[in-house]
Amino acid sequence: MPKAREHTYRTRVVRTGDTGTGTSGYRDYDRGHEVSADGPPPLVAGADPAFLGSAGAWNPEQLLLASLSQCHMLTYLALCALNGVTVTGYEDNSGATMAEDGSGGGAFTEAVLRPRTRVVAESMRERALALHEEAHRKCFIANSVAFPVRYEATVEVRAEAVR
Repeated sequence: MPKAREHTYRTRVVRTGDTGTGTSGYRDYDRGHEVSADGPPPLVAGADPAFLGSAGAWNPEQLLLASLSQCHMLTYLALCALNGVTVTGYEDNSGATMAEDGSGGGAFTEAVLRPRTRVVAESMRERALALHEEAHRKCFIANSVAFPVRYEATVEVRAEAVR
């Protein structure tokens, strides 16, 4: 078994929504902020519109779901490459449910990933479906959350020229 490795990640969150009165009242402040890390461009973020945020900015709930979806995809694509399955298309229309508890808190209750994968040959279809299960078991993010993450994968075959 390979030696376990540890990875450290750092991000920076800076509030950008100060309107001059601070948090003088719950409805009196902008929830805008910027999420950044060394390397990628910053994300414009805020609260979900249900919590007085902007629909034009990423919110933490969307980012959590996107992280689950990205992790599954990246794990899956690596497994496909290592197992001779040629994927030429991948799209995931995922969804998640969060329930408020009535006291100002809450939690996600479920996420459902719906990866739709395209492979180049019918002979790859069964293995392509099976690798979704393996990707699900190996996804770092799905293994880190305290709510169920399901997937409903579909695989279609469309022969395309591989570059």
